[in-house]
Amino acid sequence: QLVESGGGLVQPGGSLRLSCAASGVTFRIYDMRWYRQAPGKEREVVAHITSTGDSTSYTDSVKGRCTISRDNAKNTVYLQMNSLKPEDTAVYYCHARHYSFPDLWGQGTLVTVSS
Repeated sequence: QLVESGGGLVQPGGSLRLSCAASGVTFRIYDMRWYRQAPGKEREVVAHITSTGDSTSYTDSVKGRCTISRDNAKNTVYLQMNSLKPEDTAVYYCHARHYSFPDLWGQGTLVTVSS
């Protein structure tokens, strides 16, 4: 099970840190991703981190503004988002993948960037 938290309403230029806590799985073996889905748009991947945390990648629109990290001791992945823009408004989902097991999705957390 994956449970996201940390979403909310923030003004443009503000920051948020999203968290995704895993339970019932061996978290450290999973590659983790954050996705987002804005109203009327398809779900898109925002950031990815490998199981060990030694490699990360980002979609172009968030590069330099977002940082994905994980704490395998706490079974948690994070997404630090800075310099937020109205176009970052979306429901953010965490996703876990390992080739031996079914993919896991969280329920999502809403981020609204508005003045």
